[in-house]
Amino acid sequence: MTADASARTSSAPTSSRAFVSLIGAGPGDPGLLTLRGAEALRQADAVLFDYLANPELLRFCPQAETIYVGKKGFSEYISQEQINALIVQKAREEGGKRVARLKGGDVFVFGRGGEEAEACAQAGIPFEVVPGVTSAIAAPAYAGIPVTHREAARSFAVLTGNTREGGAHYEKLSGVDTLVLLMGVRNLDQISADLIAAGRDPQTPAATVQWGTTPRQRVATGTLATIAQAVREAGLEAPAVTVVGEVARLRDTLRWFDTSPAFGGPLAGRTVAVTRTRDGASALSDLLRARGASVLEVPLIRFADTGDEAALHARLRDLSGVAWLLLTSNQAVTALFTHLTRLGLDARHLSSVRIAAVGPSTARSLLERGVRADFVPRAPGARHLGAELPARPGEVALHLTSQVAEDELERGLKARGLRYERAELYRTEPAALSEPARERLRQADVVTLASGSAARHLAALAGTGFPVAVMGPQTAEAARAAGFTRVTVAQEATLEALADAAAQASEAATSPAAP
Repeated sequence: MTADASARTSSAPTSSRAFVSLIGAGPGDPGLLTLRGAEALRQADAVLFDYLANPELLRFCPQAETIYVGKKGFSEYISQEQINALIVQKAREEGGKRVARLKGGDVFVFGRGGEEAEACAQAGIPFEVVPGVTSAIAAPAYAGIPVTHREAARSFAVLTGNTREGGAHYEKLSGVDTLVLLMGVRNLDQISADLIAAGRDPQTPAATVQWGTTPRQRVATGTLATIAQAVREAGLEAPAVTVVGEVARLRDTLRWFDTSPAFGGPLAGRTVAVTRTRDGASALSDLLRARGASVLEVPLIRFADTGDEAALHARLRDLSGVAWLLLTSNQAVTALFTHLTRLGLDARHLSSVRIAAVGPSTARSLLERGVRADFVPRAPGARHLGAELPARPGEVALHLTSQVAEDELERGLKARGLRYERAELYRTEPAALSEPARERLRQADVVTLASGSAARHLAALAGTGFPVAVMGPQTAEAARAAGFTRVTVAQEATLEALADAAAQASEAATSPAAP
């Protein structure tokens, strides 16, 4: 039954805007999310995500309310019935919302997505199903094991690790070449015994893949008779996929992912939390992944419009008397051009003033908009900008910034006899941090901080018990002032250097001498 047909069969009223996307998040590697899945997340007003859905995918929906509905192993954070009801409730809120249900793997492969789709149909809410890459094929593939092979396996079956199915069920699968077992780690001894009792050769090759497709991937190999013991000795736990069949031998020759440079990089097996603005993309995350890290993007602050747009626009319209415009963040550049557009103006309006950028990153943001900064200090930071700005006493320097800008730049310029003015270009506000997000943050090996405001927000929202890697000495001072004691400073103000600092901080935090 199609989503539209499902909606027509129910007499329950629903808003014309209410819509649910049941999205397969894939097995863990965020790059395996489908294009349709990413687009559905971008359109969502609310996102319900579970334990096996990589939280990195939430970067596609910065505007959405996010709700953790995870279930892990045999413990439940929330029941399936409650999830079904919450999907319907959210879709019906405030005249109708677009709800995304983000599920690990594929929606319909042991994901109970069918039950969630039925709940939508019964409530008269239109929905779509966005299939995802299932761990049943992706985890073996990342371990170098194809589930089919012309010379070794022409068929495969995907099974749940529920031991209640047992012998009689396994006998029906005697002609299937490859068996793929999901959710079976705890029962692997019994499953192996039942498969052997059903006629499988005890010497059949087998492999178990934990956290497949992620930097945390680990693999144990053996035979059907020995795989359970091999898994125990390796310390593998859920989530894991077990493959039983001749194809498991191919790992020896087709192994690729866990021998790649990224997998063995300086941050392999480490989790790095990247603090960022809620509506900002993170190039740093890509650099960290290239070094083997699992990345958790943590939105600590968000940007909002200025509280007095009329005053700002009046000042931007008339820049007479202003010698220098001072821009001290990438967001300042973005907001400046947003407001120029609202005023019907463009970069030509700035031709009468000189523009100073606080560092190379802000200068690059200007250059992307066709404006070359007239001045960038030798070292990034408000202190250096205030000391080095090539302005004469009495000249007016207009600082376009947020309502929480520190006064270090103002003090430095006034000490040199310059006339300092400030205009509120945007507002910086704290972002909400849910308890599940706090818990994931606590599990990170290191947290990156690119600004003093990020340090203060992190301290306020989640405490200071983290090792942190920071961008520059000014941010380091702010971090220490906020209460952080394990601070590693990037050697220069670049994302590459910050990624290097994250590796150093992570290594120090996990060394035997670490507190």
